[in-house]
Amino acid sequence: MSSPPAVAAVRAYLLDLQQRIVSGLESLDGQAFARDHWQREPGGRLEGDGLSRMLEGGSVFERAAVLFSHVQGRVLPPSATAARPHLAGSAFEALGVSLVIHPQNPFVPTVHLNVRFFQAQPPSGEAVSWWGGGMDLTPYYGFERDAQHFHRVCRDAVGAERYARFKPACDEYFFLKHRNEPRGVGGVFWDDFEEGGFEGGFALMRALGDAFLAAYAPIVERRQGYAYGERERDFQAYRRGRYVEFNLVWDRGTLFGLQSGGRTESILLSMPPEVKWRYQWAPEEGTPEARLYADFLRPRDWADEPATHLWL
Repeated sequence: MSSPPAVAAVRAYLLDLQQRIVSGLESLDGQAFARDHWQREPGGRLEGDGLSRMLEGGSVFERAAVLFSHVQGRVLPPSATAARPHLAGSAFEALGVSLVIHPQNPFVPTVHLNVRFFQAQPPSGEAVSWWGGGMDLTPYYGFERDAQHFHRVCRDAVGAERYARFKPACDEYFFLKHRNEPRGVGGVFWDDFEEGGFEGGFALMRALGDAFLAAYAPIVERRQGYAYGERERDFQAYRRGRYVEFNLVWDRGTLFGLQSGGRTESILLSMPPEVKWRYQWAPEEGTPEARLYADFLRPRDWADEPATHLWL
């Protein structure tokens, strides 16, 4: 399936976005990201190329991965046709940028961003295209100021009307049903987006991608100097287990990548490097760990809350 001319503009934007985000993260950490360009063999189940940028063992980020991919496949995988059964059997093209950042300091939250474009070519009929995206924040120790800031940047990026739709969609999507528990404090999320045609979807992609550093960098700068010890690192590792569970059990992007024959090393770069699980563990009442569950792991209208505790 040949790419339409407009896809070249999406590709150019995504590669530039990846570089801008990597440069911003390098400024925060002080260490350079590695670069791994990969190419799929022509004629295989999945063709195309990508660029993986990653940092492991940094001074601020224990693991940070900012990934670009542009692939074509002969048949859309089941995870992509669940909401579009009429496209089963279609060839497809997909390109996007996805990132996950796992910090060293437990007071700095994990963050995730994904922006993507899909085009499917049914055996008969015209090509169908759609967009997806979102970003969300997963703190280990909660700060109202951070959650409020992150959500306000999201709202400013996508607009109030879309934020009113995309924020609840994010709360619903990043939810561990088997735990009856949110993954974090959310953000925005959309999928199967077609409003405004190509230009409308592309504008939304750019709006969110361009807002990422403004949403996350100030939080890192505020929290990375906080002192922590074994207790905080232990709780961080425990809570990271929830991140792993979501990615392997519920995340449609992980399923799409694995079902379509994607690059396993890139897909699993989203996993934290150190994780712990415990049997029926719960934090003691009145502790900062318990406050995360009571005050942060529940839906809140973060963007509209009054700014409180601004000294934190």
